[in-house]
Amino acid sequence: MATLRFNALDIVNKRTPVPPSPASSKISDYYASNVFTIDAMRSCIPSESFKKLIDSIERGEKIDNEIAEAVACGMKTWAISKGCTHYTHWFQPLTGLTAEKHDSFYEPLSDGRTLDKFKGSELVQQEPDASSFPNGGIRSTFEARGYTAWDPSSPAFVIENGSIKTLCIPTVFVSYTGEALDHKTPLLKSLNALDKIAVEICQYFDNDVTRITATLGTEQEYFLVDRALYNARPDLFMCGRTVFGHSPARGQQLEDHYFGTIPPRVHNYMVDFEIELLKLGVPIKTRHNEVAPSQFEVAPIFEEANLAVDHNALTMDIMEKVSEKHGLKVLFHEKPFDGLNGSGKHNNWSLSTNQGKNLLGPSTKPKENLVFLTFFVNVIKAVHDYADLLRASIASAGNDYRLGANEAPPAIMSVFVGSQMTAILDELERNSTVKVDKGDNVYMKLGINKIPALILDNTDRNRTSPFAFTGNKFEFRAVGSSANPAGPMTILNLIVAETLKKFKTEVDKQIDKGIKKEVAIINVLRDFTISSKKIRFEGNGYSDEWVKEAQKRGLNNVNTTPHALSAYISKSSIELFTKHEVMTEREVYARYEIMLENYMKKVQIESRVMGDLAMNHIVPTALKYQKLLIDNVTGLKQLGLDNKETTETIKAISKHLSTIIKGVDDMTEERKKANTIEDMHKRATTYCDSVKPYFEKIRYAVDKLELIVDDEEWPLPKYRELLFMK
Repeated sequence: MATLRFNALDIVNKRTPVPPSPASSKISDYYASNVFTIDAMRSCIPSESFKKLIDSIERGEKIDNEIAEAVACGMKTWAISKGCTHYTHWFQPLTGLTAEKHDSFYEPLSDGRTLDKFKGSELVQQEPDASSFPNGGIRSTFEARGYTAWDPSSPAFVIENGSIKTLCIPTVFVSYTGEALDHKTPLLKSLNALDKIAVEICQYFDNDVTRITATLGTEQEYFLVDRALYNARPDLFMCGRTVFGHSPARGQQLEDHYFGTIPPRVHNYMVDFEIELLKLGVPIKTRHNEVAPSQFEVAPIFEEANLAVDHNALTMDIMEKVSEKHGLKVLFHEKPFDGLNGSGKHNNWSLSTNQGKNLLGPSTKPKENLVFLTFFVNVIKAVHDYADLLRASIASAGNDYRLGANEAPPAIMSVFVGSQMTAILDELERNSTVKVDKGDNVYMKLGINKIPALILDNTDRNRTSPFAFTGNKFEFRAVGSSANPAGPMTILNLIVAETLKKFKTEVDKQIDKGIKKEVAIINVLRDFTISSKKIRFEGNGYSDEWVKEAQKRGLNNVNTTPHALSAYISKSSIELFTKHEVMTEREVYARYEIMLENYMKKVQIESRVMGDLAMNHIVPTALKYQKLLIDNVTGLKQLGLDNKETTETIKAISKHLSTIIKGVDDMTEERKKANTIEDMHKRATTYCDSVKPYFEKIRYAVDKLELIVDDEEWPLPKYRELLFMK
């Protein structure tokens, strides 16, 4: 193993920056060039069919067979002109990755010739095998049938893999019996539920509002390491994180990496993957160094939430593919290196009307600010009422290492709104009664004019908050970097839809009693503000004081995934999912089982990798070095000399070796016990509570040995090499 490490280091030392692929310096020349855009549709589809298609997409209506045939024909023509020979239904199963099955356009004729063909039925629906994807018991292994169905609201695109080009059609993925087996289906349903009730709320103020769209921008954090060093670390290769590794003398304590100069190899890599993403219509805007060494971030401009989720999945795919060209490996694990900042996927979420107005953007006009305040307060109320479900939406084995680790939002759900909005909500709470005279100045008399016009510039940002208002949107910072954002966004859309529904019920009750509409709205907003006050926190979420304060407030602090996931299957959660037709009870339980199983398997894999590395690599290396020291002490004694320090080192090695060997043996026994448990929740909980605690004990001993054993003999690339050698 030491030979592998030093061979890898030799490869790194010989690396030179790989120039990015040539592209026009003007992004507009190639932006969305590989996307079946509106303009591409217009040029390839008959005008009448094109008009019907656009109308159907905007209204969310089913597309009939005639239109599908026209779209398929136009899409095929466009794809072939781009060099495509195959197409695929591109979907997002519950594996955390994207999936595709390629079929060619050609169809053989009876006379031996072939014909390029792509039917409407092939566009609309395909049949991939559903038995081998996670399904939570919905499908048996011998029941293989599943369906992908075209999502026309997300445009088709062409993926380039060298000279090979493939047409990708975004789709949903469902079982033979209709249950969702993907991330996209519940997301689309939650967006529909939110749109419906949000429009009803908006019509209190403006009857011209006919559609509400949730918007999303996903800031993607990630680490980069040299691929040769990555291949020399079995734990990174198998788990995505280092199970061993002592912190380097210099980590992030000098605070010199954040926004620093981007290393040349990394910069070329960034340029390369951005070019590919821009060709796919992903609106990449920002790139920079993050806080930890070798940590970086890429961020797009916000867009419609369903498309933003597709684009984030594409971003991760493209980043991985392009990293190979540059001899790098991109790490999306939430905590690949102990003692350094972890990585998140900050979800910037807002709501927009069909007129292009941001409902979470304050205005200079009092009437518009009442609209803003309505949605602002309802979002806070939603987080308050469904904090446990929102926490469950970001639960994963990787995120458990990150949340609350003094560089990420804690597992306690809270909302930061800033000093300006805190003052406004406090004012709203204090004014218990409002008298309104007749006239045009009703909104002024309600005090809505007190909302500052430039709230975007007057509201600070709180990096320690899991859910923060940042001036014109909410930023859900607790989402893990490897997560598909569809899961957390489905929950956020759903809980806001339910809260808005409750809000409308209460407002209508007061209106029915003869209370003026504006006063009724203010009254309910005040009630919501008071009842959700405990979820608001403006201080340091990393502090121990906040943990104590949150406990006093009655806010839950669920630190581990198996315990957090229980919120999914509570009676209230199932009622919520089914009421808004986002998921059936069977689908909810299936996802719960899938998430538990995923957690359990990841902890199981980490345990096995840790045992293998410890017993087959670390222990033999330490014993070899210990024997060298023993031989040294023996030789000194023969000369009549005594080396007390070396003897103490030998004893220290023995102590650490005993800890490792016993720890691995005990951990293995606990794992065997856990594997006999049939109930998935109990098994996952046992892995969490009985197997995982050994990780730190074993790691501590291994990391101490790393400081003792001769560097020339140590088998694993060290943190200083992984993090600083580029």
